[in-house]
Amino acid sequence: MAALFRAHDWSASPLGPVEEWPQSLKTVVGMMLVSEQPSFLAWGPERTLLYNDRYVEILASKHPALGKDFLEVWHEIRSDLVPLVEQAYRGEPLYWDDIELLMERNGYVEETHFSFSYTPVRDESGRVAGLFCACIETTKQVFAKRKQALDIAARQRAEQDLRELNNTLETQVVERTAERDRMWETSPDLMLVIDFNGYYRRVNPAWTVLLGYATEELVGRHSNEFVIQADHAMTAETFEKAASGGRPTIENRYRHKNGSIRWISWTAAPANNMIYATGRDITGEKEREADLATRTAERDRLWNLSQDMLARANYEGRMSTVSPAWTQVLGWSETELLTRSYGEFMHPEDMAPTLEAIARMAETHQPARFENRIATKDGHWKYIEWTVTPELDGANFIAVGRDLSVNKAREAELEAARGALRQSQKMEAVGQLTGGLAHDFNNLLASISGGLQVLKLKLQRGQYSGLEHYVDIAESSVRRAASLTQRLLAFSRRQTLDPKPTDVNRLIASMEELVRRSAGPMVELAVVKAPDLWLTKVDSSQLENALLNLCINARDAMMPGGGKLILGTTNKLVDQRSNDGDLPPGQYVTLWVSDTGTGMSPTVMERIFDPFYTTKPLGEGTGLGLSMVYGFVRQSGGQVRVESEVGAGTTMTIYLPRYVGQALADEPVEAFSVESGQGETVLLIEDERALRDIIEEVLHDAGYRVLTAQDGRTGLQILNSKTRIDLLATDVGLPGGLNGRQVADAARVQRPGLKVLFITGYADTAAVGNGQLDAGMEVLTKPFEISALARKVRALIDA
Repeated sequence: MAALFRAHDWSASPLGPVEEWPQSLKTVVGMMLVSEQPSFLAWGPERTLLYNDRYVEILASKHPALGKDFLEVWHEIRSDLVPLVEQAYRGEPLYWDDIELLMERNGYVEETHFSFSYTPVRDESGRVAGLFCACIETTKQVFAKRKQALDIAARQRAEQDLRELNNTLETQVVERTAERDRMWETSPDLMLVIDFNGYYRRVNPAWTVLLGYATEELVGRHSNEFVIQADHAMTAETFEKAASGGRPTIENRYRHKNGSIRWISWTAAPANNMIYATGRDITGEKEREADLATRTAERDRLWNLSQDMLARANYEGRMSTVSPAWTQVLGWSETELLTRSYGEFMHPEDMAPTLEAIARMAETHQPARFENRIATKDGHWKYIEWTVTPELDGANFIAVGRDLSVNKAREAELEAARGALRQSQKMEAVGQLTGGLAHDFNNLLASISGGLQVLKLKLQRGQYSGLEHYVDIAESSVRRAASLTQRLLAFSRRQTLDPKPTDVNRLIASMEELVRRSAGPMVELAVVKAPDLWLTKVDSSQLENALLNLCINARDAMMPGGGKLILGTTNKLVDQRSNDGDLPPGQYVTLWVSDTGTGMSPTVMERIFDPFYTTKPLGEGTGLGLSMVYGFVRQSGGQVRVESEVGAGTTMTIYLPRYVGQALADEPVEAFSVESGQGETVLLIEDERALRDIIEEVLHDAGYRVLTAQDGRTGLQILNSKTRIDLLATDVGLPGGLNGRQVADAARVQRPGLKVLFITGYADTAAVGNGQLDAGMEVLTKPFEISALARKVRALIDA
């Protein structure tokens, strides 16, 4: 250690170079280095550690530790040492005859014991500058004393145990003898004393229970009289092994007194020139083994002969065994199947759902079924239906796969046939529709054309009286054409709706007289309105049309004898239990129409909402009425349900979602002047030139400044300019790749809050917003009256 002291670079330590050490430190270090007792010195507030050669043995693997913080060196026992070190640094010497410390100096924690003293060391000023410790490790002595004490205690306990054992041995021998006798008498197993020649010398009562023989029928007789002949040789071999000092075991068959065969499993040991043996009846086990072997053989036959693909696989993606059907169905060899992940054989599109189903089975421990596509060796895909069942070990599962190729081919053929039939029906329906539409529109065009021609002729003649009559004829024909168009759009669910909060009870009250007149005198009308009926948000005019349509159908079903027609409303809560899946659970307002007419068969009920399907005579129905009702209600977020029985009438119920809010107040009817503009600027985007010119003239005459564009891109350029625009009026269907809604949305990026009026005759409801328009947007459906256009423009600008 003196050599290490001289070699150590003390200038980098808190102590500084040795030449600068105080004499008190040098004196203590010199004394410590020559001491034969393990000693160390902790100097300064940093507790710098200095020690001698004997202390190296205590440090063990922590050596060398010169110049380190004493408490950091012994960090594992720091909490034990800190109070002792602090006491010494306060100038209070201390001495411990024995202290136990859990030290870690050889790479592991060990119990150690020490006798030591801490002596404060003062510097030249008399201040405590460190502590000096002289110590002796007493671990070995402590362990030796502990072992000696344990040995003495163990000897004392052993002597006491021996005395107790000697005191009880005689009692135990007596008890064991009695116990052995009881066991002999009561044991359910066979007990036997037999000589080396095979003659029974003694048997217990279990022989009578298990084999039916009395004791006197067995003692003195040879075992071959009871063991079946096929087992004689191995039974004799067992006697020879026991005679040679062995402890043999054997399973052989005994004949019961009633003639049946029992399997007995024997354990034997020789003693006193006799064989002592116990036998257990294992007939049931043998039968189960035989049954298991049979079932195993049957399972193997099924495994090898099954046309379904059978496999055992784990959740890590590997199969451990596969049946021959895999090769027959897919072409892969067993080696190829077992050396590759089963995910490699799946179609990429099916892999994620398949692995999710397997993971869900692993989590729930419940069987699962699914379909996927599996690759064949020749590069094709086969649809396989899988049933997978988890095993109890939690790591594996059994999979049964059935080839669906033939079924899929048949389904494809069936779907193709259905498609052909649907196409045929569609073409037939289109033929009916186009014929009817051509007839209706030709009539309307004839009325409009005729009225305009007569109007032109009279103007040429200067006959100005009675001209309004022909204008009325043309306007009436236009309205009828618009109504027909709306019915077609409702059938296809593409009409533009104008939903508003609606009180259905109030709507029925406003229509009651119209329904009564339409139903006629042969039909008794009753109205059952629910009190406190909820509101619904719906296009009220379309709901009126739907209600009138249902009432007319009900009337026709009760002709010619008439009957009773009931209109009713209810609040309805639809939950999971009352729902058949076509309506989201929630609160609904229902409007129902019930009649006492002829009713409908299930076959007719399945088709009543099909377009162009009608049970009325040719020429009396287009088959679009109920399709229109169904399309409108579904577009409004509701459903139509039908209850009917032949001869007992029909009930048609419309479900509409509840609206939580206030109903709109009735708007007062006021005279409205077309000349309502005050110089505001309206941008009109319309691709139909004739209509664009008419609307431009109408708005200009009404007092507005009008800018026009024929497509969305041109209109958007104007909107992106600095030009003032108070209102955008745009058609929805525009050429050039931008529809009206897209133009409006893009314009509102630069002009937030821009007022927009959509003018449309055939609206893609998704493009318009399907009733979910933003604030400051309205819809006007073509054809429209000029006054209606002016009102919409004025109302939007003033809003």
